[in-house]
Parts: sequence; structure tokens; C-alpha cells
Amino acid sequence: MNETLLLLLLATVGFIAGVVNTLAGGGSLLTLPMLIFMGLPPAVANGTNRIGIFIQSITSVAGFRSKGIKPSVFSVYLGISALIGSIIGAQIAVDINDEIFNKILAVVMVTVIFFMVFKPKVNLENVIERTKGKYLWLSILAFFFIGIYGGFIQAGVGIFILLALTSINYIGLVKSNAVKVLVVFIYTIGALAIFIYNQQIDYLYGLVLAAGNASGGWIASRWSVKKGDGLVKFFLIVMVIAMAIKLWWNQ
Repeated sequence: MNETLLLLLLATVGFIAGVVNTLAGGGSLLTLPMLIFMGLPPAVANGTNRIGIFIQSITSVAGFRSKGIKPSVFSVYLGISALIGSIIGAQIAVDINDEIFNKILAVVMVTVIFFMVFKPKVNLENVIERTKGKYLWLSILAFFFIGIYGGFIQAGVGIFILLALTSINYIGLVKSNAVKVLVVFIYTIGALAIFIYNQQIDYLYGLVLAAGNASGGWIASRWSVKKGDGLVKFFLIVMVIAMAIKLWWNQ
């Protein structure tokens, strides 16, 4: 396949991933294999993917703002906590052995699936959001570890963010998505800096991917607000199942 067709395919995959990332999470499970298929070493693919995530986060935040959902101070607190964690996670990703990486990802996915199946059900329409006091500090702690994971690999981090916000803070899924995209934007700054410093980015592929990611993120952020929590929950469940199947197949 010639280079032009590969770049078009990369942009298309980026668009789909931008939609998936904004509605739930897990889009990097599409983009990372695509970048590796295009000849990038796994570590460089991991770094290159962050350009798309960074630009997509900007357009997603703008999309939510255009629908009246604006970032809060609470989101910034979580983003700063995740930023600190992401620097640690990205530094780990620079040198980690591929076999160890696969084992960590396997454990993480089993944990997420277990939590989704057995966590207490909460009707978020009839409860008050918990974003102050001990719940704020619990979230800050949780997002530090989420940031480590996001800096490390990114794939599926949106699912962890949504689980934390709905379970700890009782925030509805649409608003949680708005918080999520701002948090990802903030912590990706740190992760991207680490990968740039270690020269693990292909800028051409990264910018082409970013064009697709950004378009998908903009459209999905506006669409998710219009369609409501039900659509977001559907995508969340589908992506967790898809990620689990892919992980099982790769082992």
C-alpha cells in the first residue's frame, strides 16, 4: 500500500478513535496497532499517539463548551493530579519491556471488567454530585493513579475516568465526559513532553492522526450532549467488551 493511502487510512482510523475516545474510551486500541502496522516501533507508536490525543482533547473541550458544558475548578484539580501521575507513567513507558507491559495491561482490564460487573448501581438522576470534602480528595488520589496509567499507555483511560467520576462523585455520564476530555488534555501535556524529550514521536504520522482524532472528538462531544447519558453508557459497555476480547486474543 502506498504512503498516501496509508495516511488516509490513518486519518480515518483517527476519526473513529476520536469518536470512541470522546464517548467512552479505548480509541487508542485502534490507533496504536495502526501506527505499529505502519512500521513504527511500539514505543514510538505510543508517543506518536499522544499528538492525536492532545489535539483531540482541545476540540472535544471546545465541542462541550459549544453545548453549554464548561470545565469547572473541580476538573482542573483532577487534571493537575493526573498530570503529575502522567509524567511518572510516561517515563515508565519509555523503557518498559514489552512482555511486562502486556501482563500489566491484562491485569488492568480484568480489574475494570470485574468492577463494572460488581460495582453498586447508582441512579445518578436522583443523587447530588459529590465533588467536595473527602470525595474531592478521593478523586484527586484516584486521578493521580489514572494519570500514571494514562501516561503509560493511554488505551482505555477514558473508561477508568468515567468509572471514577460516576462511582466516587456521582456525576452523570455526559458531564463526566466533559470532565474527562479536560483532564486528558491537561495530563497529556506532561506525557507528550516526556515522549518528545526521548525522541519517541513520528511527527508526520502524529499530525495526520491528530486531524482525524480532532474531527471525531468535535463531532462526538456535541453529539453526546444531544443524545444523553444512554448513548454514552452504550459506548462505554461496548468498548470495555471490545477491549477485553482484543486483550484475550493477543495473549
